[in-house]
Amino acid sequence: MKYQNDGFMPETIEGLKKELAASQKPYKIVPDDENTDEYVNFYFIGMFEGKEVVYDAAMYTLRLHHASELYELAEHEAAKKFPNFKGIHYKEDENGNLEPLSSEEEEIGWFITEIIMDMEEDESVKVQEFVDLDTHHDFGIGLDVALNVDAIDDKVITKFIKEFNEDTLILDDTLYAFQSEEEEDVDE
Repeated sequence: MKYQNDGFMPETIEGLKKELAASQKPYKIVPDDENTDEYVNFYFIGMFEGKEVVYDAAMYTLRLHHASELYELAEHEAAKKFPNFKGIHYKEDENGNLEPLSSEEEEIGWFITEIIMDMEEDESVKVQEFVDLDTHHDFGIGLDVALNVDAIDDKVITKFIKEFNEDTLILDDTLYAFQSEEEEDVDE
């Protein structure tokens, strides 16, 4: 029998089941430098069209999703204003220190920052909770999940998997806008 990808194969699913049983968790974190308290990539087992499958989930906070949307729109505006704009790329010197940006990159960086601040102030970008299913994913079924939580932790992931698998997940359709958190100076 031909499977869509390895995440549909009974051997893969059984292997993950054993790992989950050993860890006593309903999910396995995918080791990744990008995992933070606001973004986590993990695998879990669920049903799809009456068969077990591995879900490859990328879960992030709504705040992070909002920031990403703002940045994407600001980059688009920068590309319209600066014809040579191909993204800002930071380089490190031999000591691991960041090299200064060129004057054009510096100008573009400030432009992007101003656009983001304006959009935040106007609350022109609003986001809401969502779950996007990708049935053409390279491993199992891909899930993009944005939830209005402060952090992605064991409790949030476990609750999501339970509700997703029981088909009791209710997403908040309220539209939210967030403000960047300014770092405060701490006097000691």
